[in-house]
Amino acid sequence: MKIIKQDTKEGIIEVVPETLDDLWHLSHIVEVGDNASSKTTRRIQDNTGDKLRSDRGVKKTFYLGLDIENITFHLFTGKLRLTGVITKGPEDLIPLGSHHTLEVKLNTPIAIKKERWPKWAINRLNQAIEASKKLSAIIVVLEDDTATLGLMRQFGIEYYGPIKGHVSGKRIVDKNRQKNIIQFYEKVVESIVKFDSIQNIVIAGPGFVKNDFYDYLKEKHNDLAKISIVEATGSGGRVGISEVLKKGTVEKLTSENRVAIEMGAINKLLEQIGRNSSKIAYGIREVKNAINLGAVGELLILDTKVASEGMGEMMDMVENMKGNVMVISSEHEGGKQLESLGGMAAILRYQIT
Repeated sequence: MKIIKQDTKEGIIEVVPETLDDLWHLSHIVEVGDNASSKTTRRIQDNTGDKLRSDRGVKKTFYLGLDIENITFHLFTGKLRLTGVITKGPEDLIPLGSHHTLEVKLNTPIAIKKERWPKWAINRLNQAIEASKKLSAIIVVLEDDTATLGLMRQFGIEYYGPIKGHVSGKRIVDKNRQKNIIQFYEKVVESIVKFDSIQNIVIAGPGFVKNDFYDYLKEKHNDLAKISIVEATGSGGRVGISEVLKKGTVEKLTSENRVAIEMGAINKLLEQIGRNSSKIAYGIREVKNAINLGAVGELLILDTKVASEGMGEMMDMVENMKGNVMVISSEHEGGKQLESLGGMAAILRYQIT
C-alpha cells in the first residue's frame, strides 16, 4: 500500500492498494458514511440505434465518487466492493444521487474522505503500509502422506492443500517406499516455493514426518531449512495449523504480522480470563461501562462491531484517554473467540466494581 496524497485539513487520504492484504486492510479502514473516489467501469445505455448494443449498453470507464452505505470484502475472491450514493461523476453518463457499487482494484488509486480520521484508522493504515514491506510465514503441517499449508496473510490464514503423496505404511513391504517419500517431499517443496518472499516456515505435525522433512530440507534445500523451525502438534491438517497459531509460534517469528499480533492479544485476554483476573471486561455492556469510567487500557473490538451505533465514539474515548484500540478480524480463530465473548473485550488499567 502506498499513500499518494494526504490532506488532513480536508480529511482526504489517497492510497494505492498493491496486494490482497491491502484490500483487506482497507475494508476495515473505510467506514459507512465515508466518501470514496476512484476509477470505475459501468455499463451505459447506448442510443446509437444499434438494438443489440442498446439493449446491453456500452462499458465506460470514468472517475466517480460516492457516499458509502455498504462495504463487502469477499475473502475467497479477494474483491472489495463499496456501495453507496453517487456524489461525483460525469452527469451525462450517470445521474448524481443514484446508487453504484465501486470495486476497489489493485494498483488503482482510491481517495477516502472522512469527517475526521481517528487515530485507530491512521494506525491501521500505517500498519498496512509497513506490512507490505515485510515477508510472510508458511505453516506446513505434515502427516504420513499428506501436507496442508497455511499461508499467513494479513487478513488471516489462506489454506492450500491437502498435498497428497503415495507413501505406504511402514509395516507394508514396498521397495519404492523411500522413492515415494522423496517424491512427496518434493511436491511439498514445490508448493512452498511458489510463494514469493517467505521469511519463515513452521514445519509441524503429530508424528515424526515433520522431523524427517526438516532433515530432508537440510540436505537438499538448505536455503529453506535455514528459515524453518519444527513444532509438534497433536493433529494434522487445518486443526494442526490452528494449534501452531494458539501456541504463539508464528507470533514469535513474525511479530509484525497482523494475524499474529491479533492472536497474541486474544491469547493474553484468554489467559487473564482463565486466571479470573479482575482487570478485564468483556461483552458490550461491561466494556462500555469500563470505557465511561476511563479504566480501559486496551480495547479489543471485532471488525463486524466497528460500524455499530456508538462504537466510533467509544473507540475515540479510549484513544483520547491514551488507551489502545485494536480491531480484531472475524476471519481467524482469535476473532471467533472474541465473538463468543460478545465481540468486545478490554484489558483494564485498574479493577472496577
